[in-house]
Amino acid sequence: MELSEKAREIEKILDDLFPQIYIPLKHQDPYTLLVAVLLSAQSTDKKVNSITPHLFSLADDPYKMVKLEINTIKDIIKPIGLSVNKSKAIHELSAILINKFNGKVPANFEDLESLPGVGHKTASVVMSQAFNVPAFPVDTHIHRLAARWGLSSGKNVLQTEADLKSLFPEESWNKLHLQIIFFGREYCPARGHDAGKCPICSRYGEM
Repeated sequence: MELSEKAREIEKILDDLFPQIYIPLKHQDPYTLLVAVLLSAQSTDKKVNSITPHLFSLADDPYKMVKLEINTIKDIIKPIGLSVNKSKAIHELSAILINKFNGKVPANFEDLESLPGVGHKTASVVMSQAFNVPAFPVDTHIHRLAARWGLSSGKNVLQTEADLKSLFPEESWNKLHLQIIFFGREYCPARGHDAGKCPICSRYGEM
């Protein structure tokens, strides 16, 4: 089977299983999404969603955030881990947004990736989910599934991102990255995976 054909069939399976998608991180606007995605590094959406209501009740825009002490931010986000670095990054990027971008989250990769704590994956999520710009954020889970399904042999997430972008139409990228995440959680986990019961691995074989 051609790789492009396999990609089309996998996309159809994902569309059938997850016809409606939602953004898993709770947010109100591009700024709160940016903060939530930054917080999600090496954590889970569930844990992030458990602490952001408190944080955003105190500061839901950069002007309010810079008025908080970094230690206050750190104490609130401590349950999700890496609180020292994350609290500092949130405070610093909020100041930069005010001083350089009139308090607005920039809608381009270069400016987003210049912010403290914001890498390419975080920027891709914000561009995709906040601004509806085609992007294909690849985290370790998508990287793992792309390899398992034989869609990429990328050694890192950037190579996998390039492979997936070449296989799927641009207009599908924003929904596909979420569909793959949801699929992985429900059918294709890293541990305890039963390939025979997986709607994709049972058809294409676990790679």
